[in-house]
Amino acid sequence: MAKQPMLKFVNVQRAMPEKRVPNLRRKDFHEIYAEFADEKAAEQASRCSQCGVPYCQTHCPLHNNIPDWLRLTAQGRLQEAYELSQATNTFPEICGRICPQDRLCEGNCVIEQSGHGTVTIGAVEKYITDTAWERGWVQPIAPKTEREQSVGIIGAGPGGLAAADVLRREGVQVTVYDRSDRAGGLMTYGIPGFKLEKDVVMRRNAQLEQGGVEFVLNCNVGEDISFDAIRGKHDAVLIATGVYKSRDLEAPGSGADGIVRAIDFLTASNRHGFGDEVPEFEDGTLNAAGKRVVVIGGGDTAMDCVRTAIRQGAESVKCLYRRDRANMPGSQREVANAEEEGVVFEWLSAPNGFTGNPVDGVMVQKMRLGAPDVTGRQSPEVIEGADFVEPADMVIKALGFEAEDLPTLWKQDELDVTRWGTVKAQFETGATSMEGVFAVGDIVRGASLVVWAIRDGRDSAAAILEYLDAPQRAIAAE
Repeated sequence: MAKQPMLKFVNVQRAMPEKRVPNLRRKDFHEIYAEFADEKAAEQASRCSQCGVPYCQTHCPLHNNIPDWLRLTAQGRLQEAYELSQATNTFPEICGRICPQDRLCEGNCVIEQSGHGTVTIGAVEKYITDTAWERGWVQPIAPKTEREQSVGIIGAGPGGLAAADVLRREGVQVTVYDRSDRAGGLMTYGIPGFKLEKDVVMRRNAQLEQGGVEFVLNCNVGEDISFDAIRGKHDAVLIATGVYKSRDLEAPGSGADGIVRAIDFLTASNRHGFGDEVPEFEDGTLNAAGKRVVVIGGGDTAMDCVRTAIRQGAESVKCLYRRDRANMPGSQREVANAEEEGVVFEWLSAPNGFTGNPVDGVMVQKMRLGAPDVTGRQSPEVIEGADFVEPADMVIKALGFEAEDLPTLWKQDELDVTRWGTVKAQFETGATSMEGVFAVGDIVRGASLVVWAIRDGRDSAAAILEYLDAPQRAIAAE
């Protein structure tokens, strides 16, 4: 009888890949987690209980077949594990690095609920695909037949690239338009290297380009090329622009020098990491070196900012968030990593204004949690008389993102949007109010996760293929 390779969670403790010590990792932008060795990956995968109802899979936006590729990993059948992993996920090595597993798959693991510690799903997922790249198992995109039909994709972020991959594998001619000089969207310029090293993203970009995807970069739709021109050139169009308009903070002194947007700060840092010439970084405008930095916000973007500022050599880094730790929207794992690296969190603290120009302080109101709001979260209330000024040479606003006004920017009044400015699109297909025009990712959902953008891109690509095939099916039915 074959030895049971699974269900070892009772005897084998949960273990993450080794994490670099804080005083070393805070000095560079390399990823903080080491790679699993083969034996360790198999050992950790063997902890899976192979439960009848896999909540990890259910709570994964891509519904990845997690129990099966964990079993294959435990059995040493890594190539099969990779093939199963990539069957549902265009970028598994990226999701393994940046997904908030503590809120998704791992947070819903059955053995986690029973007190044994979750399976380290994300680390195993990353290991499987990194191994596949190293051993040459990742095959180039090679359509069996080419199709004459073409699709134009506006936006080279995860949603657009996931759709491009699916469409290109079916032989569709794909052109991706993006305003940046490198593809990848926030994976390239928003997420820091210590969470996602850039060669991982560039490798996928190269795979798409070598597979026949055409990239038109440094192209701002509405300025360099009209939306009508793109629509006229292609049989279908996919809008995957993401949301890049930063939410602002209306408070006295908010226009002072030294108060910057998170997206500008992170982009400058990532460009500097690529070796680009970044004047705003070199002159100190978007460089935290030697400064007392205050970051306002509690999401993953705020965590990216505080940890980037530490690595740039800030004198001190504090994060202001108006609720408590338990109500923070960002990953608890990221909060813990930030604290290890020297970030100080001021919970239940909200900015009420700024002093100096250039800024030299943030006026802070202390808060308490009151009655729940419509979402069920407790609403913060001001504690009167508990104000103070937090010294700051640099303030980074990480308050989230909103949609740009695409109908106006692109002169497309018939493109229906919601009251939040996001594009109205059908669930699963991404079809919009315009014939042959689809939309996916954050421009539909609002600011969300990379994994949801990948899901949307894959789903919409399938719907676009149906749309492209519809005329032929109609002819065949006659």
